[in-house]
Amino acid sequence: MPITRDGHIHTPFCPHGSKDSFHTYIEACINNGIKTISFTEHAPLPEGFTDPVPDKDSAMPIEKLDQYLDVLNDLQLEYINDIIIKKGLEVDFIEGFEKNTETFMDTYGSELDDCILSSHFIKINSEYICIDFSPSHFDRYVRLSGSPQKAAELYYDAVLRSIRTPLGKYAPKRIGHMTLIRKFHKNYDHDFLVRDTIESILQEIKLRGFELDVNGAGTTKHRCLEPYPHPSVIQTAAEMGIPLVYGSDAHASSGLLAGSTDISVLTAGQLQQ
Repeated sequence: MPITRDGHIHTPFCPHGSKDSFHTYIEACINNGIKTISFTEHAPLPEGFTDPVPDKDSAMPIEKLDQYLDVLNDLQLEYINDIIIKKGLEVDFIEGFEKNTETFMDTYGSELDDCILSSHFIKINSEYICIDFSPSHFDRYVRLSGSPQKAAELYYDAVLRSIRTPLGKYAPKRIGHMTLIRKFHKNYDHDFLVRDTIESILQEIKLRGFELDVNGAGTTKHRCLEPYPHPSVIQTAAEMGIPLVYGSDAHASSGLLAGSTDISVLTAGQLQQ
């Protein structure tokens, strides 16, 4: 079954993405048979949190959030007869900033149609590392963790906490790129899969009625070459009846439909459309 929904698309408001216009993304989706899209720009990082990447460009600044929402309001009206456009954000779960995130969602959640909850920044010792920023940043994360196994455990523990932590009535209900820890796995003789914690994560997603982001971006990363989550996790989630939502995680219009052919085969028509 062809994919007709993309639930994870970035925008020209992304500081580390392309400047492709919203119209470029939307027209490309229409031309490829996509019926529903969610623009899920990186939500502003919590006040007091220092972005650990060199250019401090992990997320949209808070000063641009209202403009982002206004643009999407206009686009929803412009394309009302052509495609369903959902206003969304990709919200980071960051240890120690849970209350800030809850307050943010309480403030803006009523204006949003669709949100993803992701773990990019993992706290280790007294600092945070963006694990998917670069191979060198990931290597340092593994060294500070003590081993690839411990690095994986810390990551999945963070994902599990993100699901269990109360983030208010507007908390995101879809878990983003659940096995992002595998982005650079081909550099290591380790699978970065902690099976018991992964099982707990899926059980919590099922219990709470959350969705799972089936993310094609990893298929284009030459040190990964697979979707997030790992195919075995996708299959288990499907067998459990967890709602699966395809997401290209596109940061440029050329990234739309990333991995979609393989994912549509893997999920055998079980994606939410």
